[in-house]
Parts: sequence; structure tokens; C-alpha cells
Amino acid sequence: MSIKAVFHLSKQAAARVNVSRSFASLPASIARSGESLSFPNEHPGQNYAFNWTLNGDGVTPLKKSAFRITKPLELKVAGLTPLTNVPLKVDTSSAEKSMLEAGSDALDFDSYDEIGQRCKDLLSVSDSLYCPEGHMPGTHTSVRVITNSESLAPKLLAYFDRAPKRDSAGCSITAFVLVDDQMDNFGAYAIEEVGETAEDIASVAAVVCTGKNVQIEQVVAGLEMSLKGLKEDEEARKAEGESTEQE
Repeated sequence: MSIKAVFHLSKQAAARVNVSRSFASLPASIARSGESLSFPNEHPGQNYAFNWTLNGDGVTPLKKSAFRITKPLELKVAGLTPLTNVPLKVDTSSAEKSMLEAGSDALDFDSYDEIGQRCKDLLSVSDSLYCPEGHMPGTHTSVRVITNSESLAPKLLAYFDRAPKRDSAGCSITAFVLVDDQMDNFGAYAIEEVGETAEDIASVAAVVCTGKNVQIEQVVAGLEMSLKGLKEDEEARKAEGESTEQE
């Protein structure tokens, strides 16, 4: 083996040792929440795979601080405190009255899209984003909330059923929750079908909540009404399919 080849292998070995030492120096709580050797500039709140997923949702974390939160440990990594009263029960009976459905007489799609885009733009420039994920209680319907609210994130994680850890991907329900003094109080949801063929058509939902003091009841009302709409769509497609088979 040439001297040049030996030198190259020595550099590789040294690099591996340096990487191992860098992760060994991390706090245990951070080390347990996932390591990445491919992107040395990653750190808690800066994960490239998750950022790409957020881009797909229409939010770009420009401040490079976006936390994917699927369990209490990840709340702590984000600097937040998990709730102790889990699961969190939320009464949405009063909040449902103010939650609008896009495409209804009360809210057209253009107005919904305009406010939703404004919400996403402001979330993109927030100092930090907190993104609790899980399943809607009692279901396997995946849900993600993208918010700048340090107080809402722990409550939402406590409300969700914990979902199996998986790669970052889109969810059946995505909520955009912006707490901002400059935004009017607004709450709405929209349901649309996605898919290119009859076999892969599915419904997804998006919830938008904005205001100076967004409450957990309003967010959960939007999530629950979205879940109801998704189930109705699925049942309608199933009934249509059975009718077609009988013809």
C-alpha cells in the first residue's frame, strides 16, 4: 500500500473518531433523540429531512429552529415542559361554533387561502417552531401542528395519542397555529382530495388558527371537525365504490 493511501485511511479514521467524540459530548437527552452523521450542521431544531417536510406543508423555518415533537423527551429538547395530566381532555363544544369550514357560505376558499398563506408566511419567520405530532385520540389518523406557541405545544402533545416513530412525512391533518398580536382572531379548516388515480385518492385536511391568544379548545375543535370530515369523505368513497361494483 502506498504512503498516500495509508495517509488517506488515517484521515478517515480520525474523522470517525472526531464524529464519535462530538456526539459523546452532547447531553444524553439530545443524543437519544437522534443522531445524523450525514449533515454536520444539524442540531436540535435544525433537521434537514424535517425541514423539507415543513417546506412541503408550505412553511420554511428561516430561523433554523423547528422542533419535531412526538414524545415528552422532545419537548424537553425544545426547551418546553411536558404536561403531567396525560391524556389531556379538551371540551370543544363552545369553540366549534366559531370554527368555519372553507367552501361553506360563511367562508369561501379564496379568503381561506389568503389568510392561510399569511399565517404560513409569518410562521416561516418565527424565532422557533414547535411541531407536535401524533394520532387523533382513539384513531390512527396522523396529525401535525405547526405553531410558534410555547404554551400550546405541550398541551397538544398531551392531547394526541402517541404514534409510532417514523420518517418525516405529511400527515392526514395539518394545523397551522400562529399566535401574533397583529393577526385577527381566525379559525377555519379545509378538506380536499389528493391523488392522481381512483385507487389512491384520499382526503386530507388543513386547519388555520390565528390571533393574539389562540386557545387549545379552538385548535382541537378544528382538528376534530377535520377528522369528522375525513371520515365522511372516506365513507362516501366506499359507498360509491360499492355502488359501482353492483352496476
